[in-house]
Amino acid sequence: MEASRFAVAILAAGRGTRLKSKRAKVLHSIGGKPLLRHVVDAVLVSTPPERVFVVTGHQAEAVEAALAPTGVRFVRQTEQRGTGHAVQMLRPAVEGFSDLLVLSGDVPLIRPETIEAIRGFHVEQAAAMTILTARPENPFGYGRIFRTAPDRPDVAAIVEQKALRDEDLHAGEINSGIYAFRTVPLFANIGRLSPENAHAEYYLTDMAAILRAAGERVVALETADATEVLGANTIAEMMQLDAALRLNTAQRLMANGVTIFRPETCVIDAAVRVGADTVIEPFVQLLGDTEIGEDCRIRSYSVIQDSRLAAGVLVRNHCVLDHAAVGEGAMLGPFAHLRPQSEIGRGAHVGNFVETKKTRLGDGSKANHLAYLGDAAIGDGCNIGAGVITCNYDGAAKHPTQIGDGVFVGSNATLVAPVTLEKNSYVAAASCITDTVPEDALALGRARQTVKPGWAGERRKKLRKP
Repeated sequence: MEASRFAVAILAAGRGTRLKSKRAKVLHSIGGKPLLRHVVDAVLVSTPPERVFVVTGHQAEAVEAALAPTGVRFVRQTEQRGTGHAVQMLRPAVEGFSDLLVLSGDVPLIRPETIEAIRGFHVEQAAAMTILTARPENPFGYGRIFRTAPDRPDVAAIVEQKALRDEDLHAGEINSGIYAFRTVPLFANIGRLSPENAHAEYYLTDMAAILRAAGERVVALETADATEVLGANTIAEMMQLDAALRLNTAQRLMANGVTIFRPETCVIDAAVRVGADTVIEPFVQLLGDTEIGEDCRIRSYSVIQDSRLAAGVLVRNHCVLDHAAVGEGAMLGPFAHLRPQSEIGRGAHVGNFVETKKTRLGDGSKANHLAYLGDAAIGDGCNIGAGVITCNYDGAAKHPTQIGDGVFVGSNATLVAPVTLEKNSYVAAASCITDTVPEDALALGRARQTVKPGWAGERRKKLRKP
């Protein structure tokens, strides 16, 4: 079966009013991505983006902007009058294709394998309409599928929940709202849809009865996992999908050799990659486009977003990494904060309450305590003492600090940028450095100590006087 026979339509025009949210339903995120992006990404596994059409309506500009990087195409449904009306809006764009797959933009767990299965089954059965079905634990509220015979794919009817007879309430096969059509019979008959219903909308579901009445074949394919076709109408239901997606992600990682203690407590986005023999402790968050190498350990309560960690990295408790890169064998934390464009070298140490921003800390260098390193390039084998600060901001602009290999910066030193410390130089503790420190030099920038013997005792005597 040629995937190119198909166009794919993803319906994403609705408001999602039951969410009680100002944001369009399909832009709400689970697993680190908007609902709609999950569906689009699943489709793009086997379909070129120029054959994927997203129907937008409510907050169309925001929805289209969110999908702009994917290269898919858009069709506007300026007046939202139901799913059947949405497909009518698609007609000029897709009727040149032999077949059309229609998905909802709010079924984020749909798998690429299932998309391929319904397309293949649809072509194999030579059907005018193929319905993807499922058997959830609780089918209440869904339209039920009735087949012509239990062992036949042919559909006799779709009956909505409120129209079920008492003897049919046990029926468990539901309509997922995902369909494949041959475009010729679809568009030859779609004009027969009627808005004579409680919401005065055109329902694509009604095409099953219309096509059967026209003598066309309508069949059903049941998916093995009912969760992948479930949508969400409330925030609570959406969070249930989020939990299911994240658990699937954790299970996938564990199947590939990652140890995750208490996976139900971790927040791991769907796009995260983790190498074998890495250990993730409880209450860790791995977010966005994060990649973690082999043999790492991520300790509890750390949050890592859009970052790269090489093999053998130790992230101690309560660290925060955002758009950072960490070299092999480095050690971070506890309570380290790596802000965007932080680059930590091989075997480097970033310790307690150290913050870096737009800074490279070289191989084997250490900043173990209470430091702020911003807009700095720090060489290999350096020691940055406790309380060291790069003063990179003058109130109007940021300025760089350059530190060569082998430099020792004593505790509580203040480096006023722009400034350079050449290789193998020393900066004495508590110094304020404003000028270049030459190679192998010692720089001191502090007031000379003065001692006044007996001063403290005399002061206490004065304080005790009435």
